Amino acid sequence: MTPSPRASGVLFVVITLAALAAIAVTASLGQWQLGRAAEKLAYEETLSARAALPALSGAALDKARGEGEDIRNLMHRTVQLEGHWLPEHTVYLDNRQMQGRPGFFVLTPLQLRDAKTAVMVQRGWVPRNFQDRMQVPAVANPAGPVQVKGRVAAAPSRLYEFSAGDSTQGSSRIRQNLDLAAFRTATQLPLLDVSVVQLGEPSEGLQRDWPVVSSGVDKHYGYAFQWFGLCGLIALLYVWFQIVRRFIRPRRQRAS
Repeated sequence: MTPSPRASGVLFVVITLAALAAIAVTASLGQWQLGRAAEKLAYEETLSARAALPALSGAALDKARGEGEDIRNLMHRTVQLEGHWLPEHTVYLDNRQMQGRPGFFVLTPLQLRDAKTAVMVQRGWVPRNFQDRMQVPAVANPAGPVQVKGRVAAAPSRLYEFSAGDSTQGSSRIRQNLDLAAFRTATQLPLLDVSVVQLGEPSEGLQRDWPVVSSGVDKHYGYAFQWFGLCGLIALLYVWFQIVRRFIRPRRQRAS
């Protein structure tokens, strides 16, 4: 049964409006992903610019905190610190990988020289003992003043856990995650709100093949490509079924 011209016209208008709405939505989502990519690129440029600046000293970090500056604005700056380790507060973050191998990230507070503050240093990675999962590898803790070269970073990324990590870990040195604020309260250490990722060659039983910091801009380009591809597909299907075939069908009927 052939629909009436009026019904066909109404259906054509409905399909046209739906297609235009879908094209507008998918195109806007693609543009939004491109905008997110531009933001991430700008952030990467900011990090690169910060990394190129002269290294900060521990006194500079302490001064920024003392002047009320958001020390997180110094993220990714290189630092050259002097101080001494507080090994009694060393923490081993479990289920961390380096070069595809499972193990621990070792974090130790560094009491900064000539400052009342300390900073948590991500010193490196060590493999775990699979025979005794509660045994932690030996890590050298040089006594006396030490120098640490690194970059300012946030606390290590959190891994999924079934309950609040620090509240159930107690004073255990092996933890799934580390909340700097909670650790500061528990230890009464004057810790800064950031950590420092130690750089350099392997030493003290630790490896430091840290992954390259990436903002994930490629992910946004991939999403944008998908949205624009879907937008183009909708437009192509609409043109073919609602325009091209509408003109081809009458011609075929007249020819027959």
